[in-house]
Amino acid sequence: MKVIGLAGWSGAGKTTLLTRVIPLFRAQGLRVSVIKHAHHKFDVDMPGKDSWRHREAGAEEVLVSSGNRWALMHELRGAPEPRLPELLKKLGRVDLVVIEGYKAEPHRKIEVYRSANGKPFLFPDDPGIVGIASDVAVETTLPVAHLDDVPAVAALMRRSAVTLDEVLAMNAVEG
Repeated sequence: MKVIGLAGWSGAGKTTLLTRVIPLFRAQGLRVSVIKHAHHKFDVDMPGKDSWRHREAGAEEVLVSSGNRWALMHELRGAPEPRLPELLKKLGRVDLVVIEGYKAEPHRKIEVYRSANGKPFLFPDDPGIVGIASDVAVETTLPVAHLDDVPAVAALMRRSAVTLDEVLAMNAVEG
């Protein structure tokens, strides 16, 4: 199992890019999973639904299953947010895991940069950034692909991905 991250400021287009890259990976025969970092108060079920009511009642975990999918929700209830290595260990085996967000974690990342955001690049200060997907030319020795060149971004992601064991080792050094 290989792992690569996409990092960038909010509004840079990480999710949009990922929704364009995943079908290409699937067409190449890869099984792909995603870990996405979200803001504190996100929710995956709707208020009033049974799973929401179970969580609101105090359940630590709620697993919802159907003929199409299953989802496990775990309430932290004041416990610290799990670090990336713990989350990676919870995933089923696939060919490639893409981590969206988690800018502060030490895994290898492709920076997604959109000039209209008006934010600075992350790469000069983040040694985990190993490539850039941008809508503008970038002066760097890092490999760069244009945001709209989905095959080039996908190739950059595949070349830059490392094994799960390497990611866990990186995090052990940092943790």
